[in-house]
Amino acid sequence: MKEIKFSISNISNQDSKIVQKILKSGWLTHGKYTELFEKEFCKFTKTKYAVSVSSCTAGLHLSCIAAGFKKGDEVIVPAQTHTATAHAIEYTGAKVIFADIESFTGNIDVDEILKKITKKTKGIIIVHMAGYPCNTQRILKICKKKNLKLIEDCAHGLGTYIKKKHVGNFGISGCFSFYPTKQITTGEGGMVITNDLNFYKKIKNLKAFGIDKEIKERKKQGDYDVKQLGLNYRMTDFQAALGYLQLKRYKKNLSRRHEIAKRYIKKLSNINGIELMPYSKDCSFFVFQVFSKRRDKILSIFKKKRIGSSVHYLNPVPKMTYYKKKYKLKIKDYFRANKYGLSNISLPMYPKLKNHEIDVICNLIKHIVKK
Repeated sequence: MKEIKFSISNISNQDSKIVQKILKSGWLTHGKYTELFEKEFCKFTKTKYAVSVSSCTAGLHLSCIAAGFKKGDEVIVPAQTHTATAHAIEYTGAKVIFADIESFTGNIDVDEILKKITKKTKGIIIVHMAGYPCNTQRILKICKKKNLKLIEDCAHGLGTYIKKKHVGNFGISGCFSFYPTKQITTGEGGMVITNDLNFYKKIKNLKAFGIDKEIKERKKQGDYDVKQLGLNYRMTDFQAALGYLQLKRYKKNLSRRHEIAKRYIKKLSNINGIELMPYSKDCSFFVFQVFSKRRDKILSIFKKKRIGSSVHYLNPVPKMTYYKKKYKLKIKDYFRANKYGLSNISLPMYPKLKNHEIDVICNLIKHIVKK
């Protein structure tokens, strides 16, 4: 059987030619495409400000610094997420507080947030798991009442909306990922969006060593100052070109993702041993997830049949050695997150995926669970 890959990037030959042109120019950073990408991202998400960064992790770290998180503070995160969400807090010296998730969406449980808030709580980082939007309205009310900073981890959320408003616009910042498996890719890379001018200025300064003047703003070569401890979290211009060009045609990409989701749902609904989320017009469908007690069997057969798949995520963050040793949580403390990790499967989801390939995947799942 022909291989069906888990992910194929949406990079065109024209994209590659422009990257080659940039490489030959010798102007590999601080270029025009970085600015174009940031402007296009503002346009797509309808946000005021966007800052390109070297990864979503970098964006989350910068957001935590700019939010003022420090030693002695507590920041609440979902127990089921990529470890980067928690790492960003750890880097600042603040304490990560893990909250359990909703059984089915994989998103942070709002009632669990309420249980975890203390006098030391300074913020919350939410994750729109697999592109499904969190219950942001309730979370915002909590943040307002308790004076907490909200950061959105939108690594899965490009094209996710809540009441026609793009995710990332609800918190003080939203952080996006352009890792190779994401909806658009720059290899590695990310974007931070915000509607707060001062926060934007902090992020922009922090991502480039804390230098106070960009190259084009310097009256003399080398004439700049450093007024705070920054980092080198910049994106190259050829990466920005890749992101910009893919984002320009992302609406078509997103539309195809919704078509694929509808086909998966049609083919996999009402099958004993398989659960799946209902269709949502507000979801970005970073991946299409199904849930099964026979998950490991499905993964094993998929591998033999050369069908790509993944798990988002197998081990909840507090189960990982670093966090397990430091925070000493037991599985009962994040029971639903652990259960989610034991049953979820991420199926292929990309514009180049063919309908007959979707049918092959679905028919094989049906065959496995009926055995």
